[in-house]
Amino acid sequence: MITIYQGRLQKVIAHMQELGLPQILVTNTASVYYLTGLWVEPMERMMALLVCEDGACSLFGNALFGFTPGGDAALYVHTDADDPLRDLTRVVRPGVLGIDKTWPSKFLIQLMAQRPDLTLRLGSAPVDLARMCKDAEEIAALRRASAINDAVMEASLDAIHAGATEAELAAEVERQYRLHGAQRPPEGIIVSFGANCADPHHGPSNDVLQPGDSMVFDIYTPVQQYWCDMTRTVFYQTASEEQRRVYALVREANCAAEAAIRPGMQMCEIDAVARRVITKGGYGPQFTHRLGHGVGIDCHEPPDNSASDHTVARPGMVFSVEPGVYLPGKFGVRVEDLVLVTETGCEVLNKYTKEMQIR
Repeated sequence: MITIYQGRLQKVIAHMQELGLPQILVTNTASVYYLTGLWVEPMERMMALLVCEDGACSLFGNALFGFTPGGDAALYVHTDADDPLRDLTRVVRPGVLGIDKTWPSKFLIQLMAQRPDLTLRLGSAPVDLARMCKDAEEIAALRRASAINDAVMEASLDAIHAGATEAELAAEVERQYRLHGAQRPPEGIIVSFGANCADPHHGPSNDVLQPGDSMVFDIYTPVQQYWCDMTRTVFYQTASEEQRRVYALVREANCAAEAAIRPGMQMCEIDAVARRVITKGGYGPQFTHRLGHGVGIDCHEPPDNSASDHTVARPGMVFSVEPGVYLPGKFGVRVEDLVLVTETGCEVLNKYTKEMQIR
């Protein structure tokens, strides 16, 4: 049976009405999961949840997805031999239809051709806006995921040893996630040494750890569909005066931003708090990316915690706070936590220490 989470649906419908969207087509895997609890990676096949402002919902999918009829949504199933849009083009109502930003053009173009009476608009916002503020069940899932990340970070840093390579320690992070119950391998975790740390998105290589290297561990994975994400920077055997100064500055920026977060504050204001600390310390141009991003069913989702985002913080939002300083040819430092906006400030979901460590 198909269950629609009614509280989440009502939030989506309220946003649809605010945006003048009487019906939307939800096709993003994470967004369908948010509303139904069904996780399907359709790959090249079609899956879509039609949501109407009167609360009517219809789910369209391939027979291979294993959907069971009944429950809160009408179900329309097709096979590989059928036109996947056969039922959708018949059921969708004339007029304005919001289209998910992730829906492949091979389906969209066919829908446009078969239903010229539709006025198509970008329709992801109602679900994106609803997903920004997590409910109690989601908050509990994110806390559990971050607790696992704390344990994985501790175990992975304990594995640092002479002769280690970035790839070897990245594999250890993956092993620890499996041991702690993550249901799928991490995607693109970052383990970098020395000068490689100056590349914020460096991929693990076979470079060997050297005394005096900074080591950036940016580790993240989904745990029961909700993501954890944390970064810690440590140093191997010794740290220079500049490395100590930069680490203290980045940690101060991280803590200052977290201390400032409260409902009603814009994302750009939070970004500015961290950026002012690093600029005052003389490394403003070396803080080269946004302060953070929303985290939930996707690792990167709204809000965009950046200098250009005016989204207002509200209780239930979860996003990263991850300032960094990157010095090409030398080293880099990043310190990242996930935070949950509360009624009076924020709760930092990561508990693993931010004290400077020389391993």
